[in-house]
Amino acid sequence: MAHLRVAGFDVHKSYLDLAAQKSLLDVVRGLVTKAPLMALTTPGGKKMSVRMTAAGRYGWITDQQGYRYDPMHPNGTPWPEIPEDILRIWNELTGYDREPDCCLINFYGEGARMGLHQDKDEKSFDWPVVSVSLGDEGLFRMGGVARGGKTQSIWVQSGDVVVMDGAARLAHHGVDRIRFGSSTLLPKGGRINLTLRVVS
Repeated sequence: MAHLRVAGFDVHKSYLDLAAQKSLLDVVRGLVTKAPLMALTTPGGKKMSVRMTAAGRYGWITDQQGYRYDPMHPNGTPWPEIPEDILRIWNELTGYDREPDCCLINFYGEGARMGLHQDKDEKSFDWPVVSVSLGDEGLFRMGGVARGGKTQSIWVQSGDVVVMDGAARLAHHGVDRIRFGSSTLLPKGGRINLTLRVVS
C-alpha cells in the first residue's frame, strides 16, 4: 500500500487487497439488483457512456430537467442503504463522524469515459469525496478549480482509493479511458467506481 499526493488529490494505492475487492464486488452486485444500472442522458440530450446507480439517502441523476440529487431511483423506488463495508472505507480514510449520504456507483464498459467535471451539486463543499476503484484500470485526470488549466494523469487500479478534500474538493477531474480487460476481477471486463459524498 502506498500513499501518493497528485495535484492535491490523495491517492491510496492498493488500499483494498484482492480478497477485500472481491467481497466489495459482491456487495455492489447486491446493490445493483435493488437499484439497476441506468444509461442517463445529460440536459443537452447526450447519452452518457458510463452507466450508473446509487445507494444512500440520495442518488445522482441527470435528464432534461438537469443534474441533481434525488431520493428516488427513476423507477420510483428508494435507493438501498449504503452497506457497512463501503462506509468503513470512508470512516478509515476521512476520520469524520459525519457519514456520506450518497454512494454513486459508476460502471465503465469498453470505450466508456467521464469528461472533466467538478462535483458541485452538493449543499456544502466542506466534506470530502472518496472514490473507490474496482476492476479495469482507469486513466484518472486531475486538474484545478479553474477549467482549462494544467492537468495531471495517473492510472488507478483495482483496489485504489482517491480522496478529494481541501483544495482538491472542487478540482476538475475525469476518466479519459479504461484499459478494458486489464483486471480479472470482473469476469466480463469493465471498471466500477464508487464515489462517496455528503449531499445535504
